[in-house]
Parts: sequence; C-alpha cells; structure tokens
Amino acid sequence: MLTVSLPVELEERLEAVARKAGRNTHDIALEAILEEIQDLEDGFLALERMKSGDAEFYTLEEVRERLGLTN
Repeated sequence: MLTVSLPVELEERLEAVARKAGRNTHDIALEAILEEIQDLEDGFLALERMKSGDAEFYTLEEVRERLGLTN
C-alpha cells in the first residue's frame, strides 16, 4: 500500500475536482496516477524502439499522403 502526502494546495484542488465530478478523491488520484504511468511507459517504449533501429519514421506530409489527406 502506498501513502502519499500532498501539498495543501494540490489536495484542495483534488477535493474540488472530485466534488465537481461527483467522485471521491481516491478514485480521481488513482486514475491520474494510472494515466501518468501509462504515459511514461509509452514514452519509454517509443525511446526503446527508436534506439533499436527497428522503428519506421514518417514526415507529416508522408502521413497525409498515406491517409489521402493531401489537397
């Protein structure tokens, strides 16, 4: 189990968001932590792929062409 001490201002913001959302602070904090972890994992995976040399890169123009979005 993890216990986190939040600065007073952040705790107040969390409580305000939870009230507006009609949810409890635990669920809001858990969801925020999960999203941040997923974002970090995605970033690390992208870096690993870039370093491996197996990744393919496309310019914005190439993506537009492949999707048929050119004018």
